[in-house]
Amino acid sequence: MVSELSSLIHNLVLDNPVPAKDLAKAIGKPYSTLLREVNPYDAGAKLGAETLLQIMMQTGDAKPLEYMAGKLGYTLVASRGDVPQVTPGAFQASGAAPSVSPAFEEKGSAEKAAMA
Repeated sequence: MVSELSSLIHNLVLDNPVPAKDLAKAIGKPYSTLLREVNPYDAGAKLGAETLLQIMMQTGDAKPLEYMAGKLGYTLVASRGDVPQVTPGAFQASGAAPSVSPAFEEKGSAEKAAMA
């Protein structure tokens, strides 16, 4: 039986503005590996959390995260209305940091300062 989450992730990779081949390159995976990892019918292949995060950042689509939050009884809401503006291609195979909006970066800096 195919899980709803697996199908959601598979569709996200195949049906988004970023072509799957470009998405694979941007996250540093061979195209065939990425397709195997998100194939809901391949019980032997697994998708890591880091790869899923990169997929969501590259596509700008947080549906898998929203789905997981809902299953845990949470509602996913952008903090203070500031939604990170992810630039397609922001993640590169070299491990470069994602590109986010300045408001999001400032919030992260303020939180780090409060924790210090």
